[in-house]
Amino acid sequence: MNKTVKLNLNTINLSEYRRTVTKKMGLDMYLTKKTSVKFGTKVKSIEFISDNGEVVIMNIKPHRIEDIVEEIGYWRKANAVHQWFVSNVQEGEDDCKGYYVSREQLIELLSICKKIKENPTPENCEELLPTQEGFFFGSTQYGDGYMNDINETITIIESALFEPKGGNFYYQSSW
Repeated sequence: MNKTVKLNLNTINLSEYRRTVTKKMGLDMYLTKKTSVKFGTKVKSIEFISDNGEVVIMNIKPHRIEDIVEEIGYWRKANAVHQWFVSNVQEGEDDCKGYYVSREQLIELLSICKKIKENPTPENCEELLPTQEGFFFGSTQYGDGYMNDINETITIIESALFEPKGGNFYYQSSW
């Protein structure tokens, strides 16, 4: 099946955009979805559309495309969430590499965040999703910023779980 893929330049490589344009030091975290198009699907053409609606010519050869990676979520300095991924997905390796995340793992983190939202005491936060100190990792207090991270995580994971099946989720951090 041949398909035309239309992408708005706003959505192209947001991760790289955030790293180069904002140039802020600190913990950046990404949840992506990688979908393979290599087997059984051909990408016929790709059309990039600028903000003003013009087609932009880019030197991408559709027949070479093997995977499409979508950014599902982005966090900034959500160190408790990062620590959960390091402990539960990355086997303790905090190395800025991309790691596969199962739907079951996302459901587990979502459940933890919802429990914290129901009972946001510092003791409950510390027990369920403790903060992590780190070089430019942000605050370790269980206050408004922490709860903003919890709410953002709920939104990101619910969005990810709503995605049609197919493709795999990956977590990666950068600092």
